[in-house]
Amino acid sequence: MLTHALPNPLIQFLWNLFITIAIVITLYTCNFYYLVILSRQKKKSKSVELNETPTVTIQLPIYNEKYVAARLVNAVCSLDYPKEKLCIQVLDDSNDETNDILKNLVEDYQKKGFDIIHVRRGNRKGYKAGALRYAMKFAKGDFIAIFDADFIPPTWFLKKALSYFCKPEIGLVQCRWGHVNEKYSALTKAQALSLDLHFLIEQKAKSNTNLFINFNGTAGVWKRQCIEDSGGWHTSTLVEDLDLSYRAQMKGWKCVFIQDIVVDAELPVQMNAAKRQQFRWAKGSIQCAIKLLGDVAIKRIPIEAKVQAFVQLTRHIVHPLMLIQFLILPILLAAKINLYVVSGLPVLTIVAYLAVGPIAYIMIIRELWAKSWKSKVLSYLYLVFYSAGMSVNNTVAVFDALFGKKNEFLRTPKFGIVKNSDDWRDKAYALPFTKTTLLEIFFGIYGIIGMFVAIFSNNPVFAPILGIQVVGFLYIAYLSVSHSISKKSKSRNMRIESKVQRMANTYYKIALVGIIGIIILGVVMAFEEYNIRVYPLDEARGVLFRIQTTSDPQIMHTDLNKVKDYLPKTGNPVWIFPTESTDFGKIQGDLNDMISTVDKISNVPADSAAYHTGMSNVHLMSDVMIRNLLDATPYMYVSISNILFGCIWVAVIIGIFAVLKKKRDRLQSFEISDEN
Repeated sequence: MLTHALPNPLIQFLWNLFITIAIVITLYTCNFYYLVILSRQKKKSKSVELNETPTVTIQLPIYNEKYVAARLVNAVCSLDYPKEKLCIQVLDDSNDETNDILKNLVEDYQKKGFDIIHVRRGNRKGYKAGALRYAMKFAKGDFIAIFDADFIPPTWFLKKALSYFCKPEIGLVQCRWGHVNEKYSALTKAQALSLDLHFLIEQKAKSNTNLFINFNGTAGVWKRQCIEDSGGWHTSTLVEDLDLSYRAQMKGWKCVFIQDIVVDAELPVQMNAAKRQQFRWAKGSIQCAIKLLGDVAIKRIPIEAKVQAFVQLTRHIVHPLMLIQFLILPILLAAKINLYVVSGLPVLTIVAYLAVGPIAYIMIIRELWAKSWKSKVLSYLYLVFYSAGMSVNNTVAVFDALFGKKNEFLRTPKFGIVKNSDDWRDKAYALPFTKTTLLEIFFGIYGIIGMFVAIFSNNPVFAPILGIQVVGFLYIAYLSVSHSISKKSKSRNMRIESKVQRMANTYYKIALVGIIGIIILGVVMAFEEYNIRVYPLDEARGVLFRIQTTSDPQIMHTDLNKVKDYLPKTGNPVWIFPTESTDFGKIQGDLNDMISTVDKISNVPADSAAYHTGMSNVHLMSDVMIRNLLDATPYMYVSISNILFGCIWVAVIIGIFAVLKKKRDRLQSFEISDEN
């Protein structure tokens, strides 16, 4: 006899996990809106007129930045500040022609009377933090200004920034980043808006209160005493700036953000460079969380500062949580789990998603950019897809940090891009796409399947929600590959490089075609698998629903035979925690019992007790069988054959990457041999 199917343990676990993740992500989102409220306070940082001109050391950490290094040094030497009060340290760890560029430039400025030195360590121990720590031995004066290679400080920067050290407890003045190439592409517009929201909301809100702000690694001025009192630069994380600023504030120093001092910088124009930068920030933040949260918890600092420190240092954990939720959602939809904000009301679900996300952000953007808010809204659209797609890259970074994997400090390459007509594709430092692109393609394909699941499970409201992430994954993957392909060089002096580059481009194009082909094959096979394995169960449930609404034994008999034809004759798709309720052999037996019951009641009067009892039993058994099929449906997607195909699919793409790496190594050896 058929019994009512209890909730599958795995589905129940996934449901609980999905809701827990939703709550956590919502809390992080609400925290941003809390900072929005704090940022509206009209508190303004005080500044004072400088009674005397203090000596300042400007540190310029540089590694292989031949396109922007000279621009930075020229800008720093053009500062409106007395030469005799200025010490400029060019911290050059470069191993390419950047070294010669800086050496000659420093010598020229030394002849002009500048106190400028070209610092060479001979190695990159500690990377940027190591260079800054090493240079502190030669620093002069009470203040240290730091600029990364792609920044262009305005001439008035030092005088204005130093005026905000009006209280003895102020140890850092962090200035806002501007963008010289914001309008270069959709990618730069998305990054610019993300950084602007960070500075104008997060940094401003925290600076206005007693919350901890973070040093952004550049465009800031430190009080030397603050650096030394806080333990100096540490090399244990990839974000030495965040590390030092938190240690300083735990020691009682105050760090302030000045919105009105804007230092222009160059945004990454290549997707692979942007991914590298995001990876470093995400991994470094989690490294700092592991390193510092224990001290934050026990230090005597306000509770709200403790909470905000926890949120800031751990906020990148949202990325793996989003991916887990993304993976779970199609399974819950296929299992017919109700995910609506208000049961059965899809419209309110969409309204809730819009209210928490886009609508709120658009209101914030309109308030911040009253005159140009419409163009910023378009940038927000780019940012939505960029952020969604970047979650794979950042998830890898989070797990790298959690598992303690050591990474080299990989700087974000810049190409001196300022005008929209500038091109970077034939320049050095362009990065190839990495294996993370494989994961982005996987999640994109999975999301497409999930959208079909949402539609065919009568939950189309979730299709666009999944679609946003799908577009993001595939957008990031596409740019990662396409930005790895350079244009042909036309210079006679670069014939060898051009030949090698053409060969590399050919391999990248073949790889791109291969990956697209695999994507198409995966979608076709997934759709075919749905038609063969899953759709018949949907058809069977539809027929069972019809059986529940009829009292004609002849129609029931015909429909029950249809159900038998739709369902497999034997087997149990639930290979994790299998139950009898999803055993197709038993279900076929129950269908035979139902047919037998229908045949019996067809021979008794319709107004008899036996007829009504038999009809009620068939209706009840139909209802239980519908529930059993709902339990079985998700596992039709994760059958052994599907898992095997998925492994082969992943192996093929990994094989493409392996071949590319082998070819790239051969091309590099070919290039070296030709140069020799």
